Amino acid sequence: MPYLLSVPSSEKFIFPFNRSPASAEAELHYADEKPPAATGQDPTREVLSSDGPLEVGVAAPEDLLTVSPYTDRAHLLDLTALNQAQVLFAKALTILAPVTASYATAPYISSFNWDAVFRWLADAVKANAFVWEEQFFYVVIFRSQVPPSTDRSHLGALDKKAHAEAMETNGLLKYWFGTPDEDGRNLATCIWRRRADAQAGSSGDGHKAAMRATINMYTEWKIERLKLVVGGNVERWEIVPWTG
Repeated sequence: MPYLLSVPSSEKFIFPFNRSPASAEAELHYADEKPPAATGQDPTREVLSSDGPLEVGVAAPEDLLTVSPYTDRAHLLDLTALNQAQVLFAKALTILAPVTASYATAPYISSFNWDAVFRWLADAVKANAFVWEEQFFYVVIFRSQVPPSTDRSHLGALDKKAHAEAMETNGLLKYWFGTPDEDGRNLATCIWRRRADAQAGSSGDGHKAAMRATINMYTEWKIERLKLVVGGNVERWEIVPWTG
């Protein structure tokens, strides 16, 4: 998983609230997502099925959130480790979804329903009477190509182990990956609470093994680091290259 490596990026995207190129498609996604104020419920809450007793000191199921395709307990986000802004944003990110089948090669911004995510977040902020001050988050994008004949089961196992290690930081708010296209190209993305979490999450043996596999099995890969800024009252958002 691409938790730390990066390459320079010349892309810069800045949009007022509800003004991204994917606005129309994002509205279609949001039409199926009811914000907390509309339902009186939290649609992002996952009820964890029992797979054994919780250990002393482990967060209760109601404080755990599914933030990736992996649903085992080791892969869930502990909401008690986050502040309220981070909790609300993590919940909003549960509705993040692609709006184009060409996400592997399309611009990052126009590939997802960002407007729906930030509309949900704005509604949640209002419903919780929370004062949202400007926040920023660390984003990693991993674009790759694997020959279609490659046995991906090995990569999947490596990825899952690396993800479990990353979740120990309590800072990985969202991990999403797609399905390779006919040419074997794919996109994965991580949204972190802060860069320090990404650095810590990439230090384990699982991550190192995944990166070795990247070198040996991928025919092409590229990593980008971005900064996602959410303005006060969720009135604007922007994604720009990470600097520093």
